[in-house]
Amino acid sequence: MPLPPLVEPGPELSPERIARYARTTQLPGFGPLAQRRLAAARVLVVGAGGLGSAVLPLLASAGVGTIGIVDDDRVEPSNLPRQSIHTPADVGRPKVESAADTVRALDDGIELRLLHERLTSENAERILAGFDLVLDGSDNFPTRYLVDDAATLADIPVVWGAVHQTGGQVGLSWAQQGPTYRDLFPVPPAPGSVASCAEAGALPSVCGVIGGLMVGEALKLITGTGDALLGRVIVHDALRGAFRELAYERDPQAAPVTQLIDYDLFCGVTDTMSPAELHARLIAGEPHTLLDVRETWEAEIVELPGSLLVPLGVVQRDPVGVAARLPQDDPLVIVCHHGIRAETARQLLAEAGMRGVVLAGGLDAWARDVDPAMARY
Repeated sequence: MPLPPLVEPGPELSPERIARYARTTQLPGFGPLAQRRLAAARVLVVGAGGLGSAVLPLLASAGVGTIGIVDDDRVEPSNLPRQSIHTPADVGRPKVESAADTVRALDDGIELRLLHERLTSENAERILAGFDLVLDGSDNFPTRYLVDDAATLADIPVVWGAVHQTGGQVGLSWAQQGPTYRDLFPVPPAPGSVASCAEAGALPSVCGVIGGLMVGEALKLITGTGDALLGRVIVHDALRGAFRELAYERDPQAAPVTQLIDYDLFCGVTDTMSPAELHARLIAGEPHTLLDVRETWEAEIVELPGSLLVPLGVVQRDPVGVAARLPQDDPLVIVCHHGIRAETARQLLAEAGMRGVVLAGGLDAWARDVDPAMARY
């Protein structure tokens, strides 16, 4: 559906800028005025990973004047195939800094706002303040719901994208104009039922396709051009080379968003131990059992000392047998890369009579908060 332009036009463009964007401004229904709106636009990108790597260069090349990047992660070797904004030389660097270098190389006139921090309920209002639009490329459900609620309270739209293995989705959430992410997904999936890209894999080209669609939607919103993806979701299947569209509407029974909540709790991410808590236990020499449910090849790259390696597949096949082999008196801490597989294992073992907790954020959070040397994983 057509919507009015999101952003008022900025000043007249310089002759150099007019020449630079000549192939864009000549598009039907676009023109110099639309390009001036892009120059005045302030867009926040959540995540500088697979989708962020596709989104950020396109926003910069299109002439968006102000780009914010929020991500607390650092570049890892396993990121490189699908996160093309980073290079091998960037391994270990904050992703926001690496991404900023690429954006500056494309256009050093862009105003960049870099936020090397995790988006939380405590800082979301501050981070979103001053932006016209959010592009959400996060890879977990607590962050997606947080971004959607924070944008609803800030009265700005969110273009969201999701990638899983060989497919992806793109949608627009804007409470002021139509349905939101919560109308489409009122209840998050059960913990452990949907693996992250790091755990399930992602076809690199899908990140480019979904990211390109996200930027196209952002350009339409900013300039008031074309039909917004409001109340519709695009679903892409790369293996079939296919796209399909799903329509949805507002949920008349949905409770209004009035405040930000604990999104880990909302998404069922419970029974956790923070990296700082586990580190303190290790230093104090307190008894514990570390159960690593990653694959063997992952543990060969990096592992916590003293971990017992039992891949998730083994736990799924015989949770009772695995529970029986674990020490019964020591606290059980279950570890994986990001915490998704560990939560699945925790539930299975709990049903088998063995209670445990998950290392919150997995080894990724451990590397960030305790041991940066592990960031190579």
